[in-house]
Amino acid sequence: MDIQLMTDGGADIPDHLRERSHITIVPLYLHFSDEQQKSDLSVDMTTFYQKIKDKKELPRSAAPSPNDFYNAFKRVDANKPILMLSLSKGLSSTYENAVTGKNMLLEESPDRTIEVINTKTASCGIALLIQEATDKLDADYTFHSLVDHLHERVEHMTTLFILKTLENLILGGRLDKVKGTIAKTLNIKLLMKGNDEGEIEVTEKVRGDKKSIRRFIEQIGEYTKHFEDKVISITHCNAEERAKHVLSEIRKKYAFKDALLTETGPLISTYGGEGALVISFFKDR
Repeated sequence: MDIQLMTDGGADIPDHLRERSHITIVPLYLHFSDEQQKSDLSVDMTTFYQKIKDKKELPRSAAPSPNDFYNAFKRVDANKPILMLSLSKGLSSTYENAVTGKNMLLEESPDRTIEVINTKTASCGIALLIQEATDKLDADYTFHSLVDHLHERVEHMTTLFILKTLENLILGGRLDKVKGTIAKTLNIKLLMKGNDEGEIEVTEKVRGDKKSIRRFIEQIGEYTKHFEDKVISITHCNAEERAKHVLSEIRKKYAFKDALLTETGPLISTYGGEGALVISFFKDR
């Protein structure tokens, strides 16, 4: 491949796509009170979830440093253009640090070609953009044509979230404990989405798991009416059977041409909590 694709630990990518795209991933950091680890493929997710339960503690996340990106960019063949698809600027300083790392390398090697794109999404949304990029590279897109295409695709990305539990929101201090207890008692489920700035906002509060899943699926039709040329991407937080069931229901209702499915890594799992699902697809132009 004449272009090096890169992303960060905010992306959740199926194995087959990771291999096909030859992508390089720059991990984020996760800080527990007693240790630091990277949000990469070395993390055993079963152990990770158990550690959160045992310690009753969520790790704090930190973006890769500008120097992390500088070093990752520098390791790529100098003659190979780099396209970096970054976790949403609205969620992390990762994008800004990637840009700084790019500028550090360009200062010493001004002939290098590096583009950093703010994807305004995370998890399976980035995976969908990686698949899009890989398909276009197979179709012999030039670097600049690919960059323009992906900027356009970012603006048509829809990313929706559903939480099965509020435990991680409470544990992480994002939801008041009293309000969280009331919501749990009432069996309230949160539906969320990525807004135009790539920030996550709550869109609906629905009582009951089945009803919330129905609404989660129903929302898709509010963003797109044409499915036959689209791929839907879905990730799950330690809930493979739940994800497969929801994906099956989605494909019964909407005729997407294909689907991507994988588990969330440690970064997204920290915020979503077990049972959370994320879906991404391109809305109509």
